[in-house]
Amino acid sequence: MSPYRRSGGSTAAAAIRLVANVAAGILVLWIIMYLLDANRANDLVNFVQNAAHWLAGWSRDLFTMELDWLRVVLNYGLPAVVYLAIGHALAARMPRGA
Repeated sequence: MSPYRRSGGSTAAAAIRLVANVAAGILVLWIIMYLLDANRANDLVNFVQNAAHWLAGWSRDLFTMELDWLRVVLNYGLPAVVYLAIGHALAARMPRGA
């Protein structure tokens, strides 16, 4: 049995889950890169940072802590959790298909 059959077996549900996972993955990757002080002049780091800024545009300055690392974790971690929760909830409610 396919693992996708358990929570909505349609191709659309799998696509929704994939998009949610990739969005959350980019946000988590940026958090890790920030915490490890990745070289922002690097093209990969710059791409991930720009993508994370775009994905977290609605929450980027939601929390304004003085500790930079905590502010980044909260402002980018929250949308990662929201994207996962909404994406997987939507996928679970998709009608089962072929």
